[in-house]
Amino acid sequence: MVGAGGIGCELLKTLALSGFQDIHIIDMDTIEVSNLNRQFLFRQSHVGLSKARVAREAVLKFRPQISITPYHANVKDPTFNVDFFKQFNVVLNGLDNLDARRHVNRICLAADVPLVESGTTGFLGQVTVHVKGKTECYECHPKPAPKTYPVCTITSTPSKFVHCIVWAKDLLFAKLFGDKNQENDLNVHSNDAGSSSNHTEDVFIRRNDEDIEQYGRRVYDHVFGYNIEVALSNEETWKNRNRPKPIYTRDVLDNEHTRQNGNMEKNCATNDQSSMSAMAALGMKNPQDIWSLMENSRIFLEALKLFFLKREKEIGNLTFDKDDQLAVEFVTTAANIRASSFGIPLHSLFEAKGIAGNIVHAVATTNAIIAGLIVIEAIKTPLLLEINTHQAKLRDFVDKIVKAKLGMTLPLIMHGAALLYEVGDDLDEDMIANYTANLEKVLSELPSPVTGGTMLTVEDLQQELSCNINIKHREEFDEEKEPDGMLLSGWMQAPCVEDANNSNDNAGSTSKALPLEVEKNKEIETSSGHKRRLSEVSKNGSPSNAEEARNHEKLQVLDDDDDLVIVEGGDLGTNKKKRER
Repeated sequence: MVGAGGIGCELLKTLALSGFQDIHIIDMDTIEVSNLNRQFLFRQSHVGLSKARVAREAVLKFRPQISITPYHANVKDPTFNVDFFKQFNVVLNGLDNLDARRHVNRICLAADVPLVESGTTGFLGQVTVHVKGKTECYECHPKPAPKTYPVCTITSTPSKFVHCIVWAKDLLFAKLFGDKNQENDLNVHSNDAGSSSNHTEDVFIRRNDEDIEQYGRRVYDHVFGYNIEVALSNEETWKNRNRPKPIYTRDVLDNEHTRQNGNMEKNCATNDQSSMSAMAALGMKNPQDIWSLMENSRIFLEALKLFFLKREKEIGNLTFDKDDQLAVEFVTTAANIRASSFGIPLHSLFEAKGIAGNIVHAVATTNAIIAGLIVIEAIKTPLLLEINTHQAKLRDFVDKIVKAKLGMTLPLIMHGAALLYEVGDDLDEDMIANYTANLEKVLSELPSPVTGGTMLTVEDLQQELSCNINIKHREEFDEEKEPDGMLLSGWMQAPCVEDANNSNDNAGSTSKALPLEVEKNKEIETSSGHKRRLSEVSKNGSPSNAEEARNHEKLQVLDDDDDLVIVEGGDLGTNKKKRER
């Protein structure tokens, strides 16, 4: 898993409940208060902690038997290279940015690992599967570039509130608090040689010993007053547009409001710089209120003052962050004052934050649905079987994998269009002899050789179960850890039960499932092909295995779609044999 946020929380929970046993999570983010309304694995006490690590601890509380490995790191770190990704059966993306998605896509292509990509926006969501050589990759179709606006529209002729937000965030905020050497299209002084000296200097440079209140009023008057007057001087621009109105502090605020703008004690009540608030100092608590021009002006000046008095060390290095309360307040009020000048409707802090942070407010239900679809696609990805194709026989594959692991009773095995093995009632003697002969052949010596890179299709029409298995050749196996001499990855095995119709080869039973009504003296076939009564099975058991006979004391018939199975201990709820993955 890459990402432990909105989709990631739902995804990790669903993976754990769906039977996945070994999960790795990469996420570089820490938990924020704004996450708590939808990222349900986190609580207030977790704010500031690693998302990946907290998500792991939360899921292990209800699935302690599984393995979850968290990485509090950037997926683009050198640690997460091609070899790292090769260890996984499938990679699941729950990311929120294009750059990281492209990186993971390229790594998965290089590692030849299936990628399930996803995303949500409001009530919309999508899930796509990318498998090298079989589907298009994530970058096969160009992705839409982020919306941009002409500089002249932003600086001179805004017509929408988003234009004012871009101006406040990318020009004014950056000029006041960001890199002073960075190019900026904001007008810092007048080009009119006849203008007063107050407008021939860079107004954004604070003068020596200048009072912060005076500095704030000077900046306000320049960007909302003087610059608008300069724009109005170009009559051609306003022939077919509504003329803006210059706004000066003297028109909006009286001297009393400016001198006693905010309560500094309230401003400094917290040591957390990102939660410092100008609106709180002015007694404004509801972010969904639409403030008046005067209220916006007061908060603007208070926010500017707080940056210079309480966060002076950060000035010159700041960039806008939607989770920085003071930055959001400054940008919102600056945008609203400019909007007021150009006759554009004002917006609340809540609305402005969404626009400034490119936020489409997440819907928890959408994330849950998309996470479910991701897991379905993950389950459908091909299985991987590591096996020595030069030593293992087809019989080994049938007995140890198809029957023991996949639980198939009437399997059909195909390599492309070639049929390697089949069990059924309608087979003639020649077909049975052919398939029986194949059982004794080494995989690489079959009529259609099975080697590294081969994909086998295995079906059981009776169970309506089908899956693809990628073959990976491997020379050696650990006899203690891998006694079967093969390793199947990607299969979530249901609780083990034994089927009454278990057979070893084509010479064995091909009988269908017993009907729902089973009489005690009904005859069934055993693995040896001999018919016996059920009463004999339950009474005498198998001559070669007395313990198995004791376990088979009770026969249970499940619903219409299930085969007859023998349930150990009679616990139907926990031992019902699953027929679908």
